[in-house]
Order: sequence, then structure tokens, then C-alpha cells
Amino acid sequence: MDKPLRSFLFAPATDLRKVDKALSLEADAVILDLEDAVAVSEKVRARSLVLDVLGCADRKSIYVRVNGANTRWIVGDLMAVVGGRPTGIMLPKAEDAEEVRRVDWLIGQLEREYGLPAGEMEIIPLVETARGVMNAYGLAASCPRVKRLAFGAVDYTLDIGTSLSGQGTEIFYARSHLVVASRAAGIEGPIDTVYPNIKDGEGLAAECRLVRSLGFAGKLVIHPAQLGPVNEIFSPTPGEIDYAAKVVQAFAQAEAEGIAAVQLEGKFIDYPVAAWARRTLAIARALGLAGEKGSGEHKV
Repeated sequence: MDKPLRSFLFAPATDLRKVDKALSLEADAVILDLEDAVAVSEKVRARSLVLDVLGCADRKSIYVRVNGANTRWIVGDLMAVVGGRPTGIMLPKAEDAEEVRRVDWLIGQLEREYGLPAGEMEIIPLVETARGVMNAYGLAASCPRVKRLAFGAVDYTLDIGTSLSGQGTEIFYARSHLVVASRAAGIEGPIDTVYPNIKDGEGLAAECRLVRSLGFAGKLVIHPAQLGPVNEIFSPTPGEIDYAAKVVQAFAQAEAEGIAAVQLEGKFIDYPVAAWARRTLAIARALGLAGEKGSGEHKV
């Protein structure tokens, strides 16, 4: 299993100090932003700055949030950055599969033009509108480049005529729908929206635990202080890893005896629970949190 991507840290493409800082931190991925963080007058200049960053030899997973598929900047954005071979493109305001397929086609043409491996570049549709939520399955299944969706709650709540609350009631349906659409399309769990209150660490942690329980795989991040809680909460805990190892061992023994269900520590264990345990151990190993056998060899 590849290392799961739990935290996606935004950095304005025109602020090289913030970009350098972002690349030095423990974010699993960095998103260089050409959209909301860049003034209209700076849109063209920002492309060359992104290309300079992508030219660095030593870099982690870097995504570029281009401008929307229906804006006048999309073609120039892609022409400028695809040759730099970012890990992927984040497509904002994604609303239907045809938009994603148009961007997929453009990237494919540029890959051929630049002599790059076909299909290596990911597309992350950023769902930020009611129409995007309703079409989430189409977005998730639109093309092989789409490995995950992301959710933008600030624009979404504006679109539906409300605002973000501390409880998240107004975005519960959208979140759940994105999780189900992603699973139905066979892609990774979605990436949750940013948490705008950068000084509320407890609120961030509570929201991370909530969306992880819903099926989200990670979170968009806007401040370095948010990285630690996000990475920790979207990782298996030592207790989960220990229990998963016990489940795998107990179920393997039961299967060897011709039994398809067994009790472990007062809980019923069957094939779905065993599948959860194997996945938990695979994630823990990919993150370096457990040894090859997943038996308590945790890093703290």
C-alpha cells in the first residue's frame, strides 16, 4: 500500500515564503494555489512561480489547484504546470463528469506533447456546490485520474444559502454523500473541507474524529498548526493496531479450523471485521506505525 495522504496543506502560489515553509513541514501533500489565493492581476505570473517550485529536485507530493474548468485561465494553467509534473491537479468548483473529462483530455494532450508518462497525473475534483454534491458519483467515476474527491464547505454553504456552524449539521448530507459516492466508484475516501478557525485546536480535533468516523480519509489544511492533529487523528491508534493484529491472528486460526466466525475480547469477529483489521495493519505499515506483522511495534 502507498502511504495514505491524510493532510493537504494549501500554500498561495505567489507567496514563496509560505510555499517554502509548507514544503518543509509534515504535510502529506502540499497544494500550490492558483485559484482563490491569487489575485486576478497575478494569475499569469503565478504560473511561472509554480513551475519554479515544481522544478526542485527534492520535493514531496505536490498538487496544484488550478482555476475552474469553465474559467478563462484553465488552459493556460494546465499548459504552464503540467510540464512540471506535479503529483496532481486539484480542480475547483467541479460539478459534472464532463468537466473532469475535458481536463483529463487536456492533460493527456500535454503529456504527449511534453513526452511524459501517460496518465500519471492525478485529478482531485473539489466539490463546492449543490450541483457538485448531487453529481459526486459521476465526478468520482469520471476518469482513471480521479483517485479521491475533496469537499469545500465554505463555498458549498454559500451556494445553498447558509453558513458554517460549529455543529456541521448543514454539511452532514454533503459529507455523507461524498463518502458513499467515493466508495461506489471504488476510489479512496474523500478529503474533508478546511477548518477555518486556526486557533481552535479542540474544535479541529473533534471535527477530524467526526469525519474520520464518516469515512473521510484526510483533511484540507490552511495553517501549519493544524497538521499535527490531522495527521494523528487520520492514522490508526496504537490500540487499533494492537486489536487489528489480534483479529488477524485469531481469524486466521479460526479459518484453519474451518470456522468463519469467532469471539475475541467479547466481540464477534467475522470476514468484514477481519478485512477491516487487515486494512488497518496495511495503513499502519505504510505510515511506519507498525512492523511487518503489525504487532505492537509502534512509533510514538
